[in-house]
Amino acid sequence: MGHRRHFLLGGVALLITGCGFGESRLNPFNWFSSAPEEETLEPFQVIEVEDDRPLVAQITALNIDRTPGGAIVRVTGLPPTQGWYDVALIDESGGPIDGVQSYSLRASPPDEPQRVSTVQSREVTAARFISDIALAQVRVIQVTGAQNSRAARR
Repeated sequence: MGHRRHFLLGGVALLITGCGFGESRLNPFNWFSSAPEEETLEPFQVIEVEDDRPLVAQITALNIDRTPGGAIVRVTGLPPTQGWYDVALIDESGGPIDGVQSYSLRASPPDEPQRVSTVQSREVTAARFISDIALAQVRVIQVTGAQNSRAARR
C-alpha cells in the first residue's frame, strides 16, 4: 500500500507541474524559486564614512608581506593601556595620492579604566590586503598613529 501511495503522489505532482499550474503560486515547486533581478550598471561610488575611533597612540611595526596577487600590510600599534579593541587599518586617502597610500591605525578604547601593564599586553595588530593592481600605483605605504607614523618604500 505504501508504494502505491508514493506513486500516486508523484503522479499528481507531475500532473500539477505539467499542466496550467506550472507557473502558478499553487504549485509547491514554485514556492521558493528565484528569478534573476534586473541589473543596473551604475558607476562605482566611494562612500566616505567618518570613523570616530581614536588613533592608536604609537605605531611600533609596519610589515609588508608579498602574497600571490598582492601584499598584506600588517601594522602593530601600542595604545596607552590594556583593553583596546576593534582595531582596524583605515584607508585615509581613498587610494594612492602621488604614489603614497595613507592609512591610520584606529581602535576603540576600553569602557572602563584599565591597567597600563607591559608593552606586550597592550599591543594591537591589524592587517589589510592590497591587490597587485592597486600596488602598481603605490610607491610608499604610510601608516599614522596619534604620536608617530611609519612608512615603507619600494
